[in-house]
Amino acid sequence: MANPLRRISLSQWIIIATIAGAVVGWLDHDVWLHTDVGAAVKPLSNIFLRMIKSIVVPLIFGSLVVGIAGHGDDLKRVGRLAFKSIVYFEIVTTVALFIGLAAVNLVRPGQGISLAVSGEEAKQFAGTPVTLSGVLEHTVPQSFFEAASKNEVLQVVFFSVLFAAALTQVKAGRPKDSMLGFCEGLSEVMFKFTNIVMRFAPFGIFAAVVGTVGKNGLGVLTSLGKLVLTLYGSLVVFLLLALIPVALIARIPIRAFWRWVKEPWLIAFTTASSEAALPLAMENMEKFGVPRRIVSFVLPTGYSFNLDGSTLYLAIASIFVVQAAGLHFSLGQQLVMMLTLMLTSKGVAAVPRAALVILSGTLVTFGLPLEGVAVILGVDAFMDMARTSVNLLGNCLASAVMARWEGELQPVRSEA
Repeated sequence: MANPLRRISLSQWIIIATIAGAVVGWLDHDVWLHTDVGAAVKPLSNIFLRMIKSIVVPLIFGSLVVGIAGHGDDLKRVGRLAFKSIVYFEIVTTVALFIGLAAVNLVRPGQGISLAVSGEEAKQFAGTPVTLSGVLEHTVPQSFFEAASKNEVLQVVFFSVLFAAALTQVKAGRPKDSMLGFCEGLSEVMFKFTNIVMRFAPFGIFAAVVGTVGKNGLGVLTSLGKLVLTLYGSLVVFLLLALIPVALIARIPIRAFWRWVKEPWLIAFTTASSEAALPLAMENMEKFGVPRRIVSFVLPTGYSFNLDGSTLYLAIASIFVVQAAGLHFSLGQQLVMMLTLMLTSKGVAAVPRAALVILSGTLVTFGLPLEGVAVILGVDAFMDMARTSVNLLGNCLASAVMARWEGELQPVRSEA
């Protein structure tokens, strides 16, 4: 007789783990009175995230090299894809920015929030000022191995593209075939590696949820609920006014698309880490019908240049601090702040709470109280889940749109 547990899909296990984690976290916080169950199970979450991060660099390197160099010497094709991708990223993230700006001015979640708190906890996020020149310089690695060890996704992408471009200029023969074969084999192995690691996902996600709810309690949303609801509502509006119309215009079969993206979306939402969802997202978008050369370029690049959820969050959070500080910024001042955010948010690392670094730098730039970050920290974990999952969704859609734009999308309608 078949084991009924084997009939439960990974998505269902993730949902079960999330609910169980919330219940245990609530019991830890409100019933067992901080017995620190979250600290006890935290190693499970850390192990899961470490395993995921070990996949990212070899997967991106192998996939990008094969995706670019495996198509011969057609670098114009790669350049055309890069240009289309950047144009698309800028349009969509600008829409996200203005939706966030409109929402925060309409709802005004910062009114009634006191900034009479210590900014000590927030100062850790403002240690290094974020500038456009700094982001551009940071894009170029001084060592591939240093970038790989630190999981600097944008640096790895930069090196991989140059490496692949150089490989296309090597004459056909054993050296070129050997390197291409190695990278193709590396990519295939890492996809299988991902399948093994994903079996551990429910345990890691359970531990992460226990820690978050156990530390803050379910009542953490009460005091800053208006801010959280503003973000979630804005992301829904962005989904309805931007992503769904884009999918319809590009003739993306939404139901089939969602079948393949739901599992990486759930992982991104529950772990608040784009890195955790990246390997499975790349694999599933290939299964959906997006060619590997497009998936391997658009998804990693999008995690640095197409952070729709994070961009929208930054617009809301920055104006929230202005309102909470009792200040008034004119529309012109707000637009200048949005332009600053648009530039400095490029290259944000796809790791939890990286957006707080950008937010802190923006507050310092405009002379706003850093205590605003300390206030937001109380509910940032819940907002981080939402913005990260929208980042993932937006990048998966971007890869499908680029494939349609290139005339290479062949969506399959089988179940994920």
